[in-house]
Amino acid sequence: MFDLIIIGAGALGTFHAYHAAKAGQRVLLLEKDQYPVGATVRNFGQVVPSGLAGRWFELGRRSLEIYADIQRQTDISIRANGTVYIASDTDEWQLANELYDHYQRIGYACELLSKAQCLEKYPALRPSYPVGALFFPQELSVEPEQMIHRLLLFVQRKYGVDYRPGSVVVDAQSNHDGATVTLANRQRFQAGRVLICSGHEVRLLFPDVLTEAGLIVSKLQMVMAEPVKDVSLPGNILTGLSIRRYESFQQCPSYASLPVPEHLLELKKWGIHILFKQAVDGSFIVGDSHEYADATRAEDLGYHTQEYINNLMLTEARRIVTFPLTVRKAWAGFYSQTPAEIFEHDVDDHIRIITGIGGKGMSSSAGYAEQSVRALLGVARL
Repeated sequence: MFDLIIIGAGALGTFHAYHAAKAGQRVLLLEKDQYPVGATVRNFGQVVPSGLAGRWFELGRRSLEIYADIQRQTDISIRANGTVYIASDTDEWQLANELYDHYQRIGYACELLSKAQCLEKYPALRPSYPVGALFFPQELSVEPEQMIHRLLLFVQRKYGVDYRPGSVVVDAQSNHDGATVTLANRQRFQAGRVLICSGHEVRLLFPDVLTEAGLIVSKLQMVMAEPVKDVSLPGNILTGLSIRRYESFQQCPSYASLPVPEHLLELKKWGIHILFKQAVDGSFIVGDSHEYADATRAEDLGYHTQEYINNLMLTEARRIVTFPLTVRKAWAGFYSQTPAEIFEHDVDDHIRIITGIGGKGMSSSAGYAEQSVRALLGVARL
């Protein structure tokens, strides 16, 4: 008998397991695959609250503290090299200045970099690209293919989470003692509460609920480029297209009148904004793009990557940096999202569904899960 069963061991599910087990709950964490292979590992590994708005910024800000606290206890691949948004024209630079003013008012550390300072700090940039930049020194990056595995080991060893990969849950039913989940092999587990964090999987559990949830699946294309000798690009590198896309900039006064230059129209059509993230082995993750489909028709997005989109991204990336981008591999990531920012639904008193966190997962799941577990346990603090 468990206090809490969590279905789905991505960042959202695993951070729920962490906070619940830390609060003394007996937690069973079930993952349908042999290890997480979804959005949690197919991303840049950037923890960037600065790009979020409203409560998600606050949850991201708290997530920075949670990541740092765990990193002090065990290495989950955290690197504290900050985040930079590089403006490429005067319109983007205006937005950077307005966001700087906003964060100065609320006490979130950031600094403006002149063109010269930007090129000094990031010599791999082409001198023709930056007008200036907005830098956030306290933000973090992780290795996306390592972090979740290390976090899973940590919650098992320190807090006794019972983690069982390769466990496909096909049914969850409430009863007088809580709820029972049934695996594909007919094995059953009982808990007081069940939490479903199943990403963009909408067909296995409560498909009627999830079909009506208005969930959209986003497909993102990314590439990894080979290391280049003596080239260092530390931290989270976001560019002018990111300034034009991210929620935090959309709340700035000038955003409503932001023009789209003709050379960016095709990139905007495919939801492309250029990010760089250098891995510990020196390779560079570059991307990404955004295509959308109803979650019930995610197959329509295709499982392949489109060479045309990759070429658009690489062409723009080569306009930004001086070093060669030789593609090692390319992949697509998929995550679910909703106009309501996240889908939270109580099936009944014992079973709750949480999904659709979108691209905010790496930046804000840790803080969101803490708040969620507090509400679940009915306590003010954990």
